[in-house]
Amino acid sequence: MLDINELKFDKDGLIPAIVVDADTGAVLTLAYMSRESLRISIDEGRTCFWSRSRKELWRKGETSGNVQHIAGIKADCDRDALTVTVKKDGPACHTGADSCFTDSVFGDGSTPFSPDILYRIILDRKINRKEGSYTTYLFDKGTDKILKKLGEESTEVIIAGKAGDRAETVYELADLAYHSMVLMAQMGITPDDVKKELASRHIVDKKISRRR
Repeated sequence: MLDINELKFDKDGLIPAIVVDADTGAVLTLAYMSRESLRISIDEGRTCFWSRSRKELWRKGETSGNVQHIAGIKADCDRDALTVTVKKDGPACHTGADSCFTDSVFGDGSTPFSPDILYRIILDRKINRKEGSYTTYLFDKGTDKILKKLGEESTEVIIAGKAGDRAETVYELADLAYHSMVLMAQMGITPDDVKKELASRHIVDKKISRRR
């Protein structure tokens, strides 16, 4: 573990901090930290930066509620830049965008889609009921409706798999995964909960059975 004093701050006493989403690996923002803000970040477990425009400490989410909880901080090989991996409570950008990096200069630079991203979108629909959204409709109808759809999609997967139709099976599996995540969000179950359960098992070689 590096000591803060081993880091190379610039002439203004600052070091660039690249903030990265722990779930997706997406770059969220570029900010700057002073020695004091870095110590505060480590002590509090949430990002605290130095605002170069306001010339003051800036605790991310202090007014917006979009707090970034720190999972880890790493220095580069020259020790003059940091990556700060975070679990975030809301958008990283002041515009309301998920990331500050949205304007393409070359290529599409898109972040690969992941189950974690899908879950966060679904969870947002649960909290912020967007009118006309199918996901909002499911949450409005409640658990029984979600379970009914989950059962229907499970049957569709079985039918497609039995028919040996690969493309149709992929399509139905995607529907099943989506509706499973809606149920997860409804019950307060996170992808991390499922990952931890899978990690605790030797599921590849041994069937685990739990019957009530």
